[in-house]
Amino acid sequence: MARPQSRRVSAEAAAAGTRSSSRVDSWTEKSADERCSNAVLMACKSRVTHQAALILLMLMSWRDSMLCNGLTVDPPEDLMILDPGHLGHLEIRWSPAASLVNMTECPQLYHLEYFKADRWTAIRTSRGSYSANFDLMKDVKVRVYTLLSGPCTNNTVIKSTKYTEVVQKPPSTGFVPVEVQDFICVYHNMEYMECKWGRNPKMPADSQLKLYFWHKELQQAQECPKYIVSGGVRSGCNFTGNSLPDFTDINFCVNGSSREGPLKPTFISLQTQNQVKPGLADKLYLQTGPDRQMEIQWENPAGGVPGECLEWEVEHSQEGPDEKVTLNHILTMETSLKLPSIHENKRDCFRVRSKVHKYCAAKSFWSDWSHPACHPVFQMKEVAPEPQSDMVYVYFAVAVVATLVISLSVWAVFKVRRSRQQKKPYSLLNTLFSRSSVLTVADA
Repeated sequence: MARPQSRRVSAEAAAAGTRSSSRVDSWTEKSADERCSNAVLMACKSRVTHQAALILLMLMSWRDSMLCNGLTVDPPEDLMILDPGHLGHLEIRWSPAASLVNMTECPQLYHLEYFKADRWTAIRTSRGSYSANFDLMKDVKVRVYTLLSGPCTNNTVIKSTKYTEVVQKPPSTGFVPVEVQDFICVYHNMEYMECKWGRNPKMPADSQLKLYFWHKELQQAQECPKYIVSGGVRSGCNFTGNSLPDFTDINFCVNGSSREGPLKPTFISLQTQNQVKPGLADKLYLQTGPDRQMEIQWENPAGGVPGECLEWEVEHSQEGPDEKVTLNHILTMETSLKLPSIHENKRDCFRVRSKVHKYCAAKSFWSDWSHPACHPVFQMKEVAPEPQSDMVYVYFAVAVVATLVISLSVWAVFKVRRSRQQKKPYSLLNTLFSRSSVLTVADA
């Protein structure tokens, strides 16, 4: 009985709103005790119609919840995970609950949750399948709920209290428990991409590594087009001449083999626009104005990175007469910068670098620093004169060393000449002695 009475009160209050204010007040005062029950007496006396509407909405919600209280929504069935060989890009499929197949007048949605990158991700879809990337060397966890709405639920959304879950474990046997480390991909100036990795110290010496990649434009995974070899070992892959799409997940797998068995594979998924390293800004100009302001200008690096997607870091180093250097870093979105004033007795040097800002990519690499430009170009440093006493000691040391060198030279020359003079008589006597010995033997 409470529900019809509340609706009647609301209708009467709405009708009263169309009359003049004097008639509303009189009608309300006369009919308050006659028409209103004890449950809504306070609302009628307040003369505020939105309170009556609020009570009406609350009663309607209570009625709907009572009507749907006995409805049970079951979770989906036949949940499975399929691997088409796309290096971690898995397809998740399920079927609607058998108890809900005949409810054609009530649309069904599905609430899917999957565990990825150490956190749960949730999506809602009307389809019976969904695809996502996973690390195949970790647990793949998927759960799905049913969402029911429409006339059978009084146009409210009801979620199944239970869910269907599948947990797919990675293979625990058959692999040598070592994998590559420090995998990184750099998209150099948006012209070519290189992916490199480090060799695990525990990896067998005869290990042969391979890289495979896949994205949605490929039917099947492909092997690296050109390996980077360092010390006779594959340490990376060069994608020069191979077009890789932007804003699309690209899956990589680095695996290998050895005499001990296959190596544990490494799976990585990334997008090229988040791996950009801009080129070097090689032109930097400095100009001083009449007000002694310093203006720095530079040009965008040549290549495929749009200039409007770059943010810059300017490094300003200032060296004083005492050779003390101070550093200051300034971030800007422009390719020019003005500083308020410069000092005559200080030397200012600048260099810049860039990266893709957050409005064009989720992350980026800083470019290399440009060559520095300084003002003034050369700095003449004054050399303080040495004290006179110190110079006397220096001159004395130089004189002593020179005397010793000259003395040794004279002694060496004299000795050489003397040895030559002594050799000549001895050689003559030896010749005469040999001749006399020959004559004596002949006479005999």
